[in-house]
Amino acid sequence: MLIVMRAQATEEQIRAVCEKVESLGYRAHSMPGAQRTAIGITGNRGEVESGSLEEMPGVQEVIRVSKPYKLVSRDVKPDNSVIRFPGSPVTIGGADLAIMAGPCGIESLEQSFAIAERVSRAGAQFFRGGAYKPRTSPYSFQGLGEEGLKIMAEIRDRFGMLIVTEAVDYESLELVEKYADMIQIGARNMQNFSLLKRAGRARKPVLLKRGIAATLEEFLMAAEYIMSEGNYNVVLCERGVRTFADHTRNTLDLSVVPAVQRLSHLPIVVDPSHGTGKRNKVTPLSRAAVAVGADGLIIEVHNDPDRALSDGMQSLYPDQFDALMTQVRQIAAVLGRTIPDVPESGVLTGVSRLSNS
Repeated sequence: MLIVMRAQATEEQIRAVCEKVESLGYRAHSMPGAQRTAIGITGNRGEVESGSLEEMPGVQEVIRVSKPYKLVSRDVKPDNSVIRFPGSPVTIGGADLAIMAGPCGIESLEQSFAIAERVSRAGAQFFRGGAYKPRTSPYSFQGLGEEGLKIMAEIRDRFGMLIVTEAVDYESLELVEKYADMIQIGARNMQNFSLLKRAGRARKPVLLKRGIAATLEEFLMAAEYIMSEGNYNVVLCERGVRTFADHTRNTLDLSVVPAVQRLSHLPIVVDPSHGTGKRNKVTPLSRAAVAVGADGLIIEVHNDPDRALSDGMQSLYPDQFDALMTQVRQIAAVLGRTIPDVPESGVLTGVSRLSNS
């Protein structure tokens, strides 16, 4: 159920409605919009009696939401959500395109700094890297763990980039929340519902990757799990699905971008590195992702991909990433989108050191 408040509703009236909902045994989710505030109601105690709510001061109407996902839906919030980061001018979901770049795995301080210097200079606002690597084989490189997180924290201090990295379980999520600016939930964990609920209680934005065989509704319902716990700062990520095709690692489903944007207010970015698994396909699919309306890209870049400990075949060389950025800037301009320029120092303007607590 959705309670739509009047445009002139006061903070006191909104708070009173939320308290009334909570007193009935449900959870109230206040979602401010550009012109109104909507209050989503979640809970599993059955149907909510709307009569007493409709009569409360400041309430315009009470709407029954038919979709299985509530808080993710545009019914709750018609205007696009913009995800912000404390102390930083960087956003996801606004006019600026969010560019996330870095290696698949953090291998060493020297490797990570070399890549960070190049991608930040090219215009990436986020450094992506894996400290925890869920691999198909138990004998493959599994990541450096907390040591990798500390390296990424040093990259933030040096280059002013925001850090996005994956959490694979409760223990790693605690550490990722401590060190990173954005928590990634990978494709393998998209329907790990207990982990999604824990991410919903985190204080950091969440990047949720689509599962390898997930439908659009399953994808949105996974985001609903996070939001139902009170964390409304969710960014979706299309990273390819498994099909019969064997010319790529996965099949990048760019049609899901406008489909998500029709149904949900959440931003969506595209990962053409995992979506193709082939270095020579990353730049063309990046161009296509921006053209179709994605809110950003997440790209794997390595200074020596032939010796990378994971996913070297899909990682761009730094020079290739430079060329990609030049091309996507041109496409973004056609759509009225921008990629913020980076000063010669390589540090994003206005980005201060963020707390690790």
